[in-house]
Amino acid sequence: MSVIVSQLFTGVSIGAVLLLIALGLALTFGQMNVINMAHGEFIMAGAYTVYVLQQSISSAGASLLIALPVSFAVTGLMGVILEVLLIRRLYARPLDTLLVTWGVSLILQQAARDIFGAPNVQTSAPSFLTGSVQITDDIVIASSRLFILGLALAAVAALMIVLKTTSLGRRIRAVVQNRDLAAVSGLATGRVDRLTFFIGSGLAGIAGVALTLIGPIGPAMGTNIIVNAFLVVVVGGIGQLKGTVIVAFVLGILQSMVEYATTVSVASVIVFVAIVAFLQWRPQGLFTLRTRSLA
Repeated sequence: MSVIVSQLFTGVSIGAVLLLIALGLALTFGQMNVINMAHGEFIMAGAYTVYVLQQSISSAGASLLIALPVSFAVTGLMGVILEVLLIRRLYARPLDTLLVTWGVSLILQQAARDIFGAPNVQTSAPSFLTGSVQITDDIVIASSRLFILGLALAAVAALMIVLKTTSLGRRIRAVVQNRDLAAVSGLATGRVDRLTFFIGSGLAGIAGVALTLIGPIGPAMGTNIIVNAFLVVVVGGIGQLKGTVIVAFVLGILQSMVEYATTVSVASVIVFVAIVAFLQWRPQGLFTLRTRSLA
């Protein structure tokens, strides 16, 4: 029983990382139907923001806390620039957005190599996140993982509050459900698109800050995680935030359980096969957007 509980906690911590990575993508891909292959590079930019701040701020704790809003603003502005210059011309051609943003991702990777160098760099974790919390005699959880879990839940809560209770959230939902009707009703859909991309890209920066606590930073770090983020969003259901949350934790727990019984490589293969099997049975994902239709 202690092993099962320990693996559940490990799975939840993995799911929290997946959730943070996929949350911004759930907004830009799920809500706007834009396949942003540069999302991983936005995460990389958020991680490098921590590295840059630590060069000028000696306190690791202060630099991490300052990096959260700064990385949100930096990557959010990157997303707005991408939307204004390229994405706004391709809303009716989602496959073209894949190709264009993939090219942007390669440019951003090379820019990171030119600025910071090709080798990975490491940031310092604050002292209050270097230890661990002992739940029971057999279960010990790293403080950094608990911080990431709290950060993921706070990001989800903030995003849901924005989407459900604010005028911006109502405008975003109106554009998602019927862009043409929202436009003829007087909504400035272009402004809504830019704000949505700002929020989604800013969340990628927050994910980048979290990832500095569990591994090194490198120009290719976004490439290694973008596939998992897309899988979480697709399996959860396009445009369904609750599906993204549920699937992130389910996949994290499944990965942890299978990895304990086998190896990391075998666990990744089994999880991927399970995802493919689920999508064969339910291609629309766990949840679908309810619409009125005469069909």
